[in-house]
Amino acid sequence: MTSNNRLQNISILIIAILCFSFSHSQKATNEIKAQIAIGVNSPSQSGFVDGFQAKSINFPTVNLGVQYMFKRQLGGKLDFGFNRFSSDDNSVEFKANYTRINAQLVYDPTESITFLPPRMGIVTHAGPGYTFVKPLGDFGENKNSFLNLMAGFEVHYAMSEYMSLYTDVSYIAGLGGDFDPITEGFGSFNGNLMTITFGISFSLSGCQYC
Repeated sequence: MTSNNRLQNISILIIAILCFSFSHSQKATNEIKAQIAIGVNSPSQSGFVDGFQAKSINFPTVNLGVQYMFKRQLGGKLDFGFNRFSSDDNSVEFKANYTRINAQLVYDPTESITFLPPRMGIVTHAGPGYTFVKPLGDFGENKNSFLNLMAGFEVHYAMSEYMSLYTDVSYIAGLGGDFDPITEGFGSFNGNLMTITFGISFSLSGCQYC
């Protein structure tokens, strides 16, 4: 074998190793991610008893989550959300904390959407969870908890291989029954909730700086 052929074979081998390492690194950085987001919420008015009505847009909503991808496009995440809403001008005065925890499936169809600009990505998520509602002030004893079903989608913009900025629009369907007796519902809530948040997603795997 001539020295040129030997050098060519060595070069091909080095390039192959580098390509494999890079593709594996990309996969690793997407394997485990943490998410932090903040935004606003809008509760359905049907979730309150008569005389109680919340503002249509309330602040804050805070979401925290950890996501694990089983495959390139399919994964799961466990996330926690805290929301607060308060009465509008035509309601009995109240405030309530709405806390939830959900286990969700995650699907990333970005590779299949050819018209997306570079650095953009879309992720959908859905899954069951549990909600805890705690009114504040005079109605603090009227706590309520129930199952929920959450679904939403995220739009990501990659700042680097390890981090992206994103916005999430989610709908949380409350599966709680009617208040019984109805007085237990004063200041509480058993309806649906929409949230819009903005946050950051960053890798917890394959990142030397994390």
